[in-house]
Amino acid sequence: MTDLQVSVEAQKGLERRIKVQVPADRIEMEVDSRLRTVGRTAKLKGFRPGKVPAKVIRQRYGGQVRQEVLQEMVQSSFSEAVTQQNFRPAGGPRIEPENIAAGQDLTFTATFEVYPDVKLKGLDKLAVERPKTVIDDTDLDAMVDTLRKQRATWSVVDRASATGDQITVDFDGTLKGEPIDGGHGEGVKIVLGEGHMLEDFEKNLADLTSGAEKVFKIKFPKDYHENKLAGQKVSFQVTVHEVAEPCLPDLDAEFITSFGVQSGELDDFRQDVRSNMEREVESKVQAEVKRQVMEQLLEANPIELPAVLVDEEMSGLQAESMRRLGITDITQAPALDSFREAAVQRVRLGLLVAAIIRENDLEVDRERVKLKVDEMCAPYDEPETIRKIYYQNPQLLSQIESIVVEEQVVEWLLSKAKVENKTTGFDELMKG
Repeated sequence: MTDLQVSVEAQKGLERRIKVQVPADRIEMEVDSRLRTVGRTAKLKGFRPGKVPAKVIRQRYGGQVRQEVLQEMVQSSFSEAVTQQNFRPAGGPRIEPENIAAGQDLTFTATFEVYPDVKLKGLDKLAVERPKTVIDDTDLDAMVDTLRKQRATWSVVDRASATGDQITVDFDGTLKGEPIDGGHGEGVKIVLGEGHMLEDFEKNLADLTSGAEKVFKIKFPKDYHENKLAGQKVSFQVTVHEVAEPCLPDLDAEFITSFGVQSGELDDFRQDVRSNMEREVESKVQAEVKRQVMEQLLEANPIELPAVLVDEEMSGLQAESMRRLGITDITQAPALDSFREAAVQRVRLGLLVAAIIRENDLEVDRERVKLKVDEMCAPYDEPETIRKIYYQNPQLLSQIESIVVEEQVVEWLLSKAKVENKTTGFDELMKG
């Protein structure tokens, strides 16, 4: 029977506050044990190793050893206390020491959040519309044209710029008369309509000819990643150097073999493109079905969330955004609170998925993990080398396992849902 004394002082929502009392005897026994261990190896001037008197060892090392014991005892006794009370902490505790005096019981309070008690609801009311898409010749022709556009060359034209043209410009952006970071460019090539620049910026580049100069203002989005520019009206001065229109390559053997179709035959190329489109359709259908299932799961199961988990997820999303945008200075990062809505949804969904796994004893399908790893490695020149990297790295393998078990959860939910097919065009599916 444990000699630890634990009392629950407060419970509000998911927050718990407990008081823990550790008997002085337990602490003193551990301090004495460690001092004896130190004494067996301590080297002090005037004494042979292992022959230093216990009193000297205590005088020399007692304070340091006691501090180490107290720190470790707080952690171990906290773990023991939450187990005793059947709490599931969602994050680390905030520890407030009350008494750490030598020869007296150690007492401290710990404040922390626990995981919510999730009771799944609404699983019998799930209804899913599964897109049913048939790729026809029109879809195939459009995709072939898209591939040609990706390999287009550019021919300079003596006319005003229009959607689809490539315009080469110099530009300078200023806010209240001062240059903005990243607001200067020389010889920048922009394809109108591709959306690589802000929409209002691109709109102002339409109907311009070579040599034209233009001054205009645009309002940056409120959620723009650079805080100084978010929601601000910025003035731009633009000089046009060149307007060019795309020249599509012929569907000849050279073009076809560049996509890995060694025969160079148009029929083989079209079949290869169709096969890729079918794989895209399959992937998109799976994603759409998952979206519907997860949205309904969330809607039917509002649960209180530990703030600590939401905060951690927000920080993770912010860091992910910084990596994607190439930002290294935290002061230039998107505002942390802008990720709150996404973080809340992710945490809720994670807790609900975990509850489904727990309640239904779902275990990761090892064969599917193997197939998923093979699928991830297939595009590489040396797939076997990449495969070994996955299996030798527990973190990478864990990520694959999480993907697989989530797929299993979606399949389990679909087995409970009413599923109807919905005829959907290829373009509609891809843009949805």
